[in-house]
This record gives sequence, structure tokens and C-alpha cells, in this order.
Amino acid sequence: MFAYFRGRLASAVPEEAVIDVSGVGYRLLISASTYRQLPLPGEEILLYSHLSVREDAMHLYGFSSEAERQLFRLLLLTTGVGPKLALAVLSGLPVHEVHEAIMTNAPEKLYGITGVGKKTAARIILELRDRILKLPPGSSGLTAVAGAPAASSAQVRDDALSALLTLGFARQAAQNAVTAILAEHSHFTAEEVIKSALVAIRNS
Repeated sequence: MFAYFRGRLASAVPEEAVIDVSGVGYRLLISASTYRQLPLPGEEILLYSHLSVREDAMHLYGFSSEAERQLFRLLLLTTGVGPKLALAVLSGLPVHEVHEAIMTNAPEKLYGITGVGKKTAARIILELRDRILKLPPGSSGLTAVAGAPAASSAQVRDDALSALLTLGFARQAAQNAVTAILAEHSHFTAEEVIKSALVAIRNS
């Protein structure tokens, strides 16, 4: 219903921000990550939004980036994860680190987040991994990445790089990782390159 709100930041605390849009104040619940990126009160701001409608309440959630909103919505698809816990995950780790934990099957990276135990972390990884692989990286989809073992080396490189950029990694770091992996493992599929690159970038 609401794609985003652009207006003046009226007020903010770590859990919420109020945006004045043409004299109407909209209260949006936010993550700690978004809070850290807010401007000073009175300055212009744009927050991507998600409207949650329940029988007893309606809440607006605000995000500093489309990637954060996208991950929030994916987390809501996980069994037992509601908006409050999804925000906690976004507050606990940057978006690309959550993606990395899921793609490298590293539930221990999620354990320290308030409200996320071992079972919840395992469910997040189990239920979201395939969904993240299917996110569209720019003009090419990750579905094609996972199912293209016969692709040329150039196509594998381009697909893997595009996927890493979609996951939020810096272009230079992604390019370096992909180039190094393909130099050593020229037979890798794009999915194998992505997995190896996530580990390489994390350890760099």
C-alpha cells in the first residue's frame, strides 16, 4: 500500500521514527541499523515502508534501504518469525551479514541476536536459503545462477558478481573474490563461486 515515505524527520528514538509528510506525521517502527542512518530532526528523509495489518493493530515499518525491507519481508516468511523478531535480526546484523550467514549455513552468526535461539536460526537458514538464491540480481536472476552448470566462464563470472552485488557487497571486493576463485576453480558453477566468495570475503 505504501512504497516509501519522503518528508521531514520530525523525531526519532532507537525503535521508531516520525516523518512529517505535508503536515501529516507517520510513525514507523525501525531497526537499530536504520536508526543509525537517520539524519537530524528537521532534515529530509526517505524510508522504504512495509504495512503490517493484524486484527487488533496496524503498524508501519521503515527501512533505510530496499535491501533491508526485502530481507525483513523474507524473514516474515520464516515459521515462527514475526515483525518484532525480524526487526531484531536487522538490528543485530547488517543485511549482507544475514545473507552471508544463510548462504554459508552459519546459524551461530545469528545466535547472539536477541530472541533468536538455535532452533529459530536453523529455521531461518533452512527456509530462506532457496528464496535468497532466487532474488533477482539486477538484470539476471539467481535462479539461473543455481541451474546453469554448463554456462561459460564469462557467464559464471558475471552471474556470480551480479549476485554478490545484490547481496550488498562492494563491487571491488566481489570482483577480487570471484576472479581469484575462478582462477583456481575454473570448473565451478556460479552457485559454487558465490558460496566460496562469501567465505573469502568474510575472512578477508
